[in-house]
Amino acid sequence: MKSKIFGASIICAVLLICSGCEAAISAKAGGQSKQMLNKKITKVEDCNYLLYLPADYDKSKDKWPLIIFLHGKGERGNNLEDLKKQGLPKMIAQGKSFDFIIVSPQCPNDLWWPEQDDVLIALLDEIEAKYRVDTDRVYLTGLSMGGFGTWTLAEKYPKRFAAIAPICGGSEQYVAYRLKKVPVWAFHGAKDDVVPLARSQEMVDAVKKAGGDAKLTVYPEAKHDSWTEAYNDPELYQWFLSHRISDRTK
Repeated sequence: MKSKIFGASIICAVLLICSGCEAAISAKAGGQSKQMLNKKITKVEDCNYLLYLPADYDKSKDKWPLIIFLHGKGERGNNLEDLKKQGLPKMIAQGKSFDFIIVSPQCPNDLWWPEQDDVLIALLDEIEAKYRVDTDRVYLTGLSMGGFGTWTLAEKYPKRFAAIAPICGGSEQYVAYRLKKVPVWAFHGAKDDVVPLARSQEMVDAVKKAGGDAKLTVYPEAKHDSWTEAYNDPELYQWFLSHRISDRTK
């Protein structure tokens, strides 16, 4: 039986090779013809990240809500200590406790978060498989470059996140309709001289126009650093927890 299967495999392989040869032969110089590449492509990616588990994680069998935090441009590289300069990793390093699992990946030098979407989703898959994550309560947030990354990752994978909080970021308005079922709370500084306030405003308006639930908080005196005030607001975390992916089916 095995020899028959092996023989059939050889025949299939030969047919595939021959069909490829035929396609190549049919191509004529000086003209264009229809061709197709059918090939499995795989790659291996590394992703360094900081993982925070709540203090009571080992004391119960409960599942925990998860926050994915995306840092800004200045924290790219391969030194995870750099992540502690801003945002949630900084707060944790200073002793702040959270009732969330928090994952803070690091973007490599010379890359941007939208170029890492597949890596981030692979990381989310692994975290959900290895830890007691409540997959109904997965949240996404980020600042500056991470604010842009928050918009784009959620637009690409809207079913994976219960709510998002992009800070001083932006995206393309024409894809905002993909977030019509994802609650959005954006933050921006009115005096931001790095990313214009309009980038957040136009995205929030576009989501709302598409029928989504989006709001924007503007800090009148804040420049680019609107994240310190946003992440220090307990209401943000209460807002996160008020949303579940399963709510969208009701």
